[in-house]
Amino acid sequence: MSETTEVRFERRGASGLVTLDRPKAINSLTWAMVDAMRAQLREWAADDAVRVVAITGAGEKGLCAGGDVVSVRRSLLDGDPDAALAFFDTEYDVDALIGTFPVPTVAFMDGVCMGGGIGIGGHASLRLVTERTKIAMPETKIGFFPDVGGLHLLAAAPGELGTHLALTSTVATGADAVMLGMADVLVSSEHLPGIVEGLASGEVPAPADLGSTSHPAPLEKDRAWIDACYAGDDAAAILTRLEEWDGEGADRAHEAAAAIRARSPFSVCLTLAALRRAARLGTLEAVLDQDRALARVFAEEPDFREGVRALLVDKSNDPRWRHASVADVPRTDLPPLLR
Repeated sequence: MSETTEVRFERRGASGLVTLDRPKAINSLTWAMVDAMRAQLREWAADDAVRVVAITGAGEKGLCAGGDVVSVRRSLLDGDPDAALAFFDTEYDVDALIGTFPVPTVAFMDGVCMGGGIGIGGHASLRLVTERTKIAMPETKIGFFPDVGGLHLLAAAPGELGTHLALTSTVATGADAVMLGMADVLVSSEHLPGIVEGLASGEVPAPADLGSTSHPAPLEKDRAWIDACYAGDDAAAILTRLEEWDGEGADRAHEAAAAIRARSPFSVCLTLAALRRAARLGTLEAVLDQDRALARVFAEEPDFREGVRALLVDKSNDPRWRHASVADVPRTDLPPLLR
């Protein structure tokens, strides 16, 4: 076994096991963690004895709550944008490695799996969720955008469900994740240790042999108003349709509108444009290249620093965004690749 203070690597038979090990922070990713993961994954990719890689999180709360954006913000405030961008670049390298790994990768997306956790888990070749899973791309809450290749997954979700999750930061269940295409199978959390041990054989079980995908997905009942309201490329028009929806699910549509109004208007508009472009790009690698470009935009974006301050540093929940509403964000404010 080899380890850093925050991530452990272990060989078990024909498997390589990655364990994110910051349980008090729900295994939020630091630069040291993703740098160590990148090096170890590259080593295992060249090792013919490693026939499968498993990715798990320590503790009972979840696989990963995201990236350590508090440290990223600190680097930006200290006048060191290179350190902030090094975190994102390394994180995206890890996401790409997992998505294109030469042998199967199995992600145990138990409990909280959000933001950077989606990058670690959502691109694996077998993605397991449980009755405890909570997935989300919550970046618009902090004045950022759904990165880590998350827009590649959300753009491929049925109808406009991915748009709903991207703009509102809605938390979804494990059953939702399967329905969205962000996971492969829902299993009981009690079975996870046995599945991890079984991977030591180098054999990866088929999803049908592990659990059931027939559990009801709560988001499914909202497809009618979500598909109707989130169509198109105009965030202000989407918001108006949500606020004016008077059909079935009106209360939930109005709640979605209120959520969007509370998010960074710049982040919402950029996220919508980036999501539509991700659908045209079509590949994880191309979307991660877009993420790299947009991360550089946000390194200079005041809403990102302000959102992290309000929600994660001061925890005052009083962000002061630089635009009053999505209607006040001119198209020219978006980076050239999204106009």
